[in-house]
Amino acid sequence: MNSSTTSAQAASDRAYDHVKRAIIRGDLPGGTAISENALCQDLGVSRTPVHEAFLRLAAEELLTLESRKGAVVRPMSPNEAADVLEMREAIESTAASRVVTDGRVADLAPSLQAMLAEQATAVADGDVDRFIEVDAEFHGAVIGASRNAIAVLFARTLRDRQQRLRHQLMRVQPSQLQSSLDDHRALAAALEDGDAARYAAVLHDHVASHRGAL
Repeated sequence: MNSSTTSAQAASDRAYDHVKRAIIRGDLPGGTAISENALCQDLGVSRTPVHEAFLRLAAEELLTLESRKGAVVRPMSPNEAADVLEMREAIESTAASRVVTDGRVADLAPSLQAMLAEQATAVADGDVDRFIEVDAEFHGAVIGASRNAIAVLFARTLRDRQQRLRHQLMRVQPSQLQSSLDDHRALAAALEDGDAARYAAVLHDHVASHRGAL
């Protein structure tokens, strides 16, 4: 790969990361039209890498490419959001049960406690972005500890949509940060007690808070 190709790929990746982050954070709400020219000027890149970035985002169903409007942020419908939450709950409940059954709680518990401490700091600082990142890490750690490769793959597929929902909820209702932290503490406690059924019940209520924001 020559230097010009590498440079073009880097520019495309930068445009992709920039727009994707803005969509997931909610800085670019659903229905927002994005100008290729404006983005080129903002990032200091040519149109080709920006167009390539848009194609990638369209393939991930974060953008729709329309002949007259250009690139438009794809809204997440209530039905899609409900489907994401339903699958996320099913995957994580099953994963937590396997963590308990296979005796992996002791290996997982220290990292969960460290994440809880980090989230408590984020709540105290009002750092919504950091809280949401650790939120994803917390639930991802439980799924990863199950060593169920299919569950991990499915969770990774849902991650961007789930993060978009988290940002939507936490930014509209900042008070949800403390409530979410309390839920995470209850989830960690259920695991440490080896109670997969209690974990599933707490998780159900935890996910219900997201459903209430739809």
